[in-house]
Amino acid sequence: MEKLPKIGLPILIGVIILVIVIAKSAVTIDSGEAGVLFKTFGDGVVTDEPPMGEGFHIVAPWNKVYIYEVRQQELFEKMKVLSSNGLEIQIDASAWYEPVYDELGNLHQSLGQNYLQRVIQPAIRSAARSVIGRYTPDDLYSTKRDAIQVEIFQETKKILDKQFVQLNEVLVRDVTLPPTIKEAIERKLKQEQESLEYEFRLESARKEAEKVIIEAKGKAESNRILSASLTDKILQDKGIEATVKLSESNNSKVIVIGSGDSGMPIILGNQ
Repeated sequence: MEKLPKIGLPILIGVIILVIVIAKSAVTIDSGEAGVLFKTFGDGVVTDEPPMGEGFHIVAPWNKVYIYEVRQQELFEKMKVLSSNGLEIQIDASAWYEPVYDELGNLHQSLGQNYLQRVIQPAIRSAARSVIGRYTPDDLYSTKRDAIQVEIFQETKKILDKQFVQLNEVLVRDVTLPPTIKEAIERKLKQEQESLEYEFRLESARKEAEKVIIEAKGKAESNRILSASLTDKILQDKGIEATVKLSESNNSKVIVIGSGDSGMPIILGNQ
């Protein structure tokens, strides 16, 4: 009986050590995250194997696991840039990005966990300055904003594709111009709109006038053809035909032959 405590003490110590080792070796990776394994006594960062996925993992206590969020994330940037004519403009833009999952080890080895500050922010700022510098404030305020947004995305993507980062979208949310420039552009746009409306009214009036002229010419031509075809003989024949039809009707009438103009009959009714 006295030997049991002596045997149980080492077991208890062993269990405690095992619990400590497991506690230090256990790694839990949450949803939307992945882990990069660093082997202290090996080759360092593991780049030739997929990242550690979600769930519970046991690793050697002398190794480390670096956790990365692999879901899409958003970067919001306020930037002051210069237009093609040297005016300072503020751009509010958002970038949607995520690390390339299978390249997470290379991302950690080359940039580390603060890759946002090291490459993404400088890349989008550089692309925005480059693209905005090719446009005037008028372009930014009016029709070219969508094209500018696409160009910023394309230039930023070229940089980040080499840095193990996937860029999904760039959104230009707002463009703030100096007040005097904004007012001048708005006046110009208003004048252009008024000019377009005036030109539209003139064009509508011109087309309406052309329509009236065409209709009048058509009517005149029709009358000319009709007048040319109606000779005295034709008119007399038509009159005779009408007289015959009237004489055949049941209504009482008196027909005086040759008493009208040009020798046409005069038809007298019972009135």
